[in-house]
Amino acid sequence: MNLLKNKFHVGVALLSFIGSLAFLPSAEGNVNSNLSVSVKGLKNQKGQVCFSLFSSSRGFPSNNKRAIKAQCVKLKNGNTKLNIPSLKAGTYAVAMFHDKNGDGKLNTNGLGIPKEGFGFSRNPRIITGPPKFGDSAVFVVGSTTNIQINMNYFLGS
Repeated sequence: MNLLKNKFHVGVALLSFIGSLAFLPSAEGNVNSNLSVSVKGLKNQKGQVCFSLFSSSRGFPSNNKRAIKAQCVKLKNGNTKLNIPSLKAGTYAVAMFHDKNGDGKLNTNGLGIPKEGFGFSRNPRIITGPPKFGDSAVFVVGSTTNIQINMNYFLGS
């Protein structure tokens, strides 16, 4: 009987210990990461590069209201690197465009074909429309995650 009672107490103690581990803070959850984006293939240094950062498929790639960050950065001195700081580890996708005329919009023709350069994280192949979130998603972890986005130009801009 005593042996059964001792096993029961050990089992309860072990369960209590394992349960308490669930409330310890996660080391990974407290580390902020930076996403460093190199932009390649810009046709010129006119205007600005506008990007939107998404943490899910909701709104990707064109609904900036659903983006967790959306910003335009003026092109100067040949600098084509963007830094997006203070991200929690996770999956993100970047959509960007070369806003040559500085109006803050991706200009298109009457058929909806972009007149300005554009690109996405992971550089998915573009055929008839924008990629899905999963095709552009990158995992951001550690102090810095480096990615490269290659710009696409369809109508010569």
